[in-house]
Amino acid sequence: MKNIFRLFFALSALTVVASCGNRQPNDKQMVDNESTQEKLMKANKYLVNKDADIIKGYIKRRNWDMQVSKAGLWYMIYQNGNGAKASLGKTVTLYYKVWLLDGTLCYSSEESGAKRFRLGQGGVESGLEEGMLLLKVGDKARFILPPHLAYGLVGDGNKIPERAIILYEVELIKLEN
Repeated sequence: MKNIFRLFFALSALTVVASCGNRQPNDKQMVDNESTQEKLMKANKYLVNKDADIIKGYIKRRNWDMQVSKAGLWYMIYQNGNGAKASLGKTVTLYYKVWLLDGTLCYSSEESGAKRFRLGQGGVESGLEEGMLLLKVGDKARFILPPHLAYGLVGDGNKIPERAIILYEVELIKLEN
């Protein structure tokens, strides 16, 4: 009798679990979900365009000649080095300063020491990683990272506020395998 009860219980539990995963949304839920997705897409597009306008104004006021990547990273190499070019898998060491666009200095290698990380493994802002892949040893550059390539909606919880556009001044000083 115990075995029959165990078998019945096991089959019942499997039926409940299986039925939970196969639930299909009704038409109203699908429409609501699509509507929500469209609204989020429009809001994101609006914020990306607004950030781009702020960055363009900042660049224009400084008379900088910057390029923009497909991802939205603004960059300018203002001193050319003569070393090897950075690539995925290499470890970079750089001097840096991180500024908010209002002129607030947030972080610098003068305080914290040189930054070192392996390209392609994350752990740093995606915009910084993308920018470093444009450089060779000895290059000095400026990168402007919109929020989606920096610290996003929440900031870093320390010196970078939510939705901040940040400016990196960098010098690639070392490249290792």
